[in-house]
Amino acid sequence: MFRGAITALVTPFKNGQVDEEALRHLIEFQIANGVDGLVPCGTTGESPTLSHDEHDRVIEMTIDAAKKRVPVIAGTGSNSTAEALRLTRHAYEAGADGALIACPYYNKPTQEGLYQHFELIAKNVPIPIIPYNIPGRTGINMSPELIARLAKISNIVGIKEASGSIKQMSDVINLCGKDFAVLSGDDIFTLPLMAIGGAGVISVVSNVAPADMAGLVDVFFAGDMAGAKDLHYKMSALMDALFIEVNPVPVKAALAL
Repeated sequence: MFRGAITALVTPFKNGQVDEEALRHLIEFQIANGVDGLVPCGTTGESPTLSHDEHDRVIEMTIDAAKKRVPVIAGTGSNSTAEALRLTRHAYEAGADGALIACPYYNKPTQEGLYQHFELIAKNVPIPIIPYNIPGRTGINMSPELIARLAKISNIVGIKEASGSIKQMSDVINLCGKDFAVLSGDDIFTLPLMAIGGAGVISVVSNVAPADMAGLVDVFFAGDMAGAKDLHYKMSALMDALFIEVNPVPVKAALAL
């Protein structure tokens, strides 16, 4: 269902308030340069530090600005199951095409606890769901076996994989099958992941270089491995630069230039 280069949008601020004009401009820039989807209120969108009103407004505004030209996958994760459920329900009611739900952070639940967290949300909100595995921020890794178990729930349609382990990504693809979208959560793994059956990337870099990231994915799926490799190496220095400090500080600084 979800495939390609999907941008994890920053949330622009001005004088301590969400800069709605800048966000709409960024969305137009992304769509004009060929991205395949938008993720508001993910990690790059600073979701853990947005107020409830800001979070809801950014999702609503992104859906409105996108105008169904590309899918909007709303970030709705929280370390509180009740809060994640509320955010996911709001995204569904606002018209989002999917929900990206980060693995609960800080609490360090068991694998069974993680299963119950995602199962409860999926069973209560009829929206396509992509869990987000990012152990470097959450303190817990979603095992390939857990992800395969979640893949059996009809509206859990993929995973954003940021474990940093190509072995784990390979195991997930092997266990979950071709209809389950495994998306890279690290820009640098986009090409290696697609080469073993991945569906694309939820990208930070595409905030500033959407045409190149969309081009990498497009030429790869068109069978042009040499072209994809060239774009991978073209962006490698940019990928390094945008992670010299914790995300999203460098990418927001780059966009402000």
